[in-house]
Amino acid sequence: MDTMGRHVISELWGCNTDKLNDMKFIEETFVNAALNAGAEIREVAFHKFAPHGVSGVVIISESHLTIHSFPEHGYASIDVYTCGDRIDPNVAATYIAEALGADKNESIEVPRGMGPIEVKQKLSAMS
Repeated sequence: MDTMGRHVISELWGCNTDKLNDMKFIEETFVNAALNAGAEIREVAFHKFAPHGVSGVVIISESHLTIHSFPEHGYASIDVYTCGDRIDPNVAATYIAEALGADKNESIEVPRGMGPIEVKQKLSAMS
């Protein structure tokens, strides 16, 4: 089956609450997860909320890794989306779950852009 990419969506429960609230730790974890999976990093942006929580993204040439953390619930939602077949998004997702100390990891992988891919020309409005 041909796809444009693979998208891993993970629900992480029972995570270390201090790590979920530590923006520097989360940023380093996501950068390392991307590198560990063999991705090429383009940009990194993370934000710390008051009183708690972190959201962020690592943009990679192959697509992205994102997180929204809820330390008060020991929960994080993460996405790892990779285009092509060179990078396995499960490698990065597993790295993140382990780094955050998740007791429970519910993940699904969604194929994106199911093929075969056909290129269709857009008709102009004047034709």
